[in-house]
Amino acid sequence: MALIPAGDIVKWAYCTNGFADHRLPEALAVLADLGYTGAAITLDHGHLDPRSPGLAAEVSRIAALLERLRLDAVVETGGRYTLDPLRKHHPTLISDDAERRVEFLTTAMRVAADLGAPVVHLWSGVRPDGMPEAEAYARLADQCERLLDEADRTGVTLGFEPEPGMLVRDLDGYERLRRMLGEHPRFGLTLDIGHCHCVERDDLPACVRRALPYTVHVQIEDMRREVHEHLEFGEGEIDFVPVLAALRGYSGLVAVELARHSHAAPQVARRSIDFLRRAHEGAGTGVAGAGRPAGRG
Repeated sequence: MALIPAGDIVKWAYCTNGFADHRLPEALAVLADLGYTGAAITLDHGHLDPRSPGLAAEVSRIAALLERLRLDAVVETGGRYTLDPLRKHHPTLISDDAERRVEFLTTAMRVAADLGAPVVHLWSGVRPDGMPEAEAYARLADQCERLLDEADRTGVTLGFEPEPGMLVRDLDGYERLRRMLGEHPRFGLTLDIGHCHCVERDDLPACVRRALPYTVHVQIEDMRREVHEHLEFGEGEIDFVPVLAALRGYSGLVAVELARHSHAAPQVARRSIDFLRRAHEGAGTGVAGAGRPAGRG
């Protein structure tokens, strides 16, 4: 296995959905102070609300702050009730009323362009009851084609995330959709390490190597097999040393995603970057066990 040299730079980031109790400028300042070099900004009610009439001015302020703090960014769109206060993640790109999701993702791409963020994250959503899989994929591909037209106009790349329980749940599903879109160069992959451990057949390093040619954004957290619950590092089953070694050659953000940990966000963010730095050092030196779940980092 090719190991990461100890001096290689990894762009550690943190998803702002894990700082839901903080104002966005405060969250970004905390992350920079902890040594993170990026933020995955989730557009939602509290952070760059896509429905706010003052969105453009706030985006301008956050862009200036990112530059001042020397933080890179991507834009994430996984808020649970961003578009519907009663139905989680609704509507999706395969819903009958998908237009609101398309409009939201179009806004996200324009926000990303104004922030200088190269990637916008998205996912498929759950297949509607009674809808054949082939029809759901056809709907999804049609909407993604529309979004890719906007991606070409704005100069951003889509980072599509396979999500357990959704229509596109694994790398097979992503590759199927990518083929339907003609291998469009702006249709990249958001690789979630925990999700791979949860659902994929192959071991994690093999999954990472398979995904690497498409990967434009990485989310990372601990997880257990077949249980879709994002855990702090050391609370799941993943050995992160070979995972990080397999990521060699990837130059984007590696963003911790712990959306249910906002109650202790600064402490969790500190523990997370300390753990990942140790695991990365282990990947560079070949030290076994430096990123194993032997206790909280």
